[in-house]
Amino acid sequence: MLKPFSDRSEASTVHRVTARCYSLLVVAFCTLTISSTVAAADDDLAVRRAKAEKGDAAAQFDLGVRLKIGIGFRKDHREAVKWYRKAAEQGHRRAHYCLGRSYHNGEGVPKDLREAAKWYRKAAEQGDEDAQFYVGVSYGYGWDAPRDDREAAKWYRKAAEQGHAGAQHNLGVSYADGEGVPKDDREAVKWFRKAAVQGDAGSQNNLGVAYQYGRGVRKDDRESVKWYRKAAERGSTNAQNSLGAAYLLGIVVPKDPREAVKWFRKAAVQGSAGAQFNLGASFEHGFGVPKDRREAVKWYRKAAVQGDAKAQHNLGVAYAKGKGTLKDYVAAYAWSNLAAAQGSELATRLRLDLQGVMTANQIAEAQRLSRRFAAQIAKVKRSKTRGSGSAPSSRPEQVAATGTGFFVTENGYFVTNAHVVEDASRVQVMTQKGTLPARVVHIDRDNDLALLKVSGTFKPLPVVSSRRLREGTKVFTFGHPNPEIQGLDPVYTSGDISKLTGIRDDRRTLQISVPVQPGNSGGPLVNEYGNVVGVVVARLNALKLLAKTGSLPQNVNYAVKSTRLLSLLEEHIPDAGEKLKESFPRKPRDLSQVRSEVKQATVLILVERGRKASPTFLGGTRNDD
Repeated sequence: MLKPFSDRSEASTVHRVTARCYSLLVVAFCTLTISSTVAAADDDLAVRRAKAEKGDAAAQFDLGVRLKIGIGFRKDHREAVKWYRKAAEQGHRRAHYCLGRSYHNGEGVPKDLREAAKWYRKAAEQGDEDAQFYVGVSYGYGWDAPRDDREAAKWYRKAAEQGHAGAQHNLGVSYADGEGVPKDDREAVKWFRKAAVQGDAGSQNNLGVAYQYGRGVRKDDRESVKWYRKAAERGSTNAQNSLGAAYLLGIVVPKDPREAVKWFRKAAVQGSAGAQFNLGASFEHGFGVPKDRREAVKWYRKAAVQGDAKAQHNLGVAYAKGKGTLKDYVAAYAWSNLAAAQGSELATRLRLDLQGVMTANQIAEAQRLSRRFAAQIAKVKRSKTRGSGSAPSSRPEQVAATGTGFFVTENGYFVTNAHVVEDASRVQVMTQKGTLPARVVHIDRDNDLALLKVSGTFKPLPVVSSRRLREGTKVFTFGHPNPEIQGLDPVYTSGDISKLTGIRDDRRTLQISVPVQPGNSGGPLVNEYGNVVGVVVARLNALKLLAKTGSLPQNVNYAVKSTRLLSLLEEHIPDAGEKLKESFPRKPRDLSQVRSEVKQATVLILVERGRKASPTFLGGTRNDD
């Protein structure tokens, strides 16, 4: 029997995603909030350091940020902490917060959650919403004092009322579970909705659960599936599993087992035990996929080791009957024993049947094996619970994605892929002049292109029509793949044009042999003369842009043709004919000079999701002093 939708546990505490996830992202938010007044005032790093050494708190904070990221200096967390501390001692709010983050993540100082909580509180008392959220987290998990759900809810509320999506979500969880506040499903839904409209996947899933079961709202399957889909598309494994169940059962959407399996698989490969069970059942019964008992056993086992009782029972049956695996009564008894301990009547009956065909020694061996499995399962569960030292949150740190872009005009228009900035609540670019807020001008989803703008003067690249391109033309790109590993300096790769059309002969794109990785998305594809002839689409995103074709061959990548880009630029840049750079003539140029020009025009894009979008974030500046 397939599990239908999320149960109550999936609606609440399971979505308190750990703050540990925050620290695994590319760049922490405190590294992005360079004071706009400092960034605009002095481009000379020596001047900035001089101001910091004379006691200017904003300059000290700015210097700490640059040392943490590695802008103008070699990345040095210890030195960054030193300057954060100097600014914090003068009362700089964001310096307090960033010191908290440093202790929280163990960057530049030993990891110390108690010390992190101290600095978060200093920033929180000055009204910093991110710090208020973490003070709530510290009370919810007892970092520096016994756990206090009432205090946690109080601080979540302070941040939630400022629009912090993570705090809104956790306050909703508090009301849903009655932790620190009276249990109130309607109030929980109110806060989940506030976070959901900001793109918080956990809250979107929880709204799906609320509408499915009528908790705090009238039961409404259509609304339920709508919110599950939003959350599923943002990566919520619970929502992906629930959406898969909706397709399997034909709830609101047409009954479609193949579509169901697609969503089950998305969640299963991310570790969702419920989805792993459902995928196993799909393979066992041939729902949306050919029957394959070996595949079924594989997915049942993945769910079983996470403690899923139904998967444990089905795995026991597989071993007992030798279907999809070798017949093994000892293993069958061990797994059915674990499922029976969780109340499974079917597993209890299976265990009794097995006792009738097993020797006393086999049963004793099975019981030992069962205890060993139970210890392994407990270890897995402990790593996901509060005892791990992690902390709850419903959203990732604001930097949800990175990509590459390049300037096409001197006055700050730049280009990237649409999928890089789509659904962004804030976009920033790292330039030689600092980290600057960007405004999204236009998104062309059909061609996976986006046009953005920042304030300032920059060195652009010329864009030429791709009509004169030929197979074998030499091309290269600069990009920012995996910046947390490969650093912030643009990475050069080269190759040639393999084919003048893309997947399934799509004429919008080129097939190239240039090696690219996620993070290269949006980078310029440039010919030997220094003219842009395409916009790189990282290999993992090519399928989203073009077609569902299964796996791609190795060393095959794609770029959107520059002819498509030119149409966008001419339509959405005022006086584009005057502002776009003249193309270079088709005659040999010094390649080192060409590469230097392209590198200077290429930028690292930092995308935030899950935070309240506003004109301040998308179009203007934010002063974090």
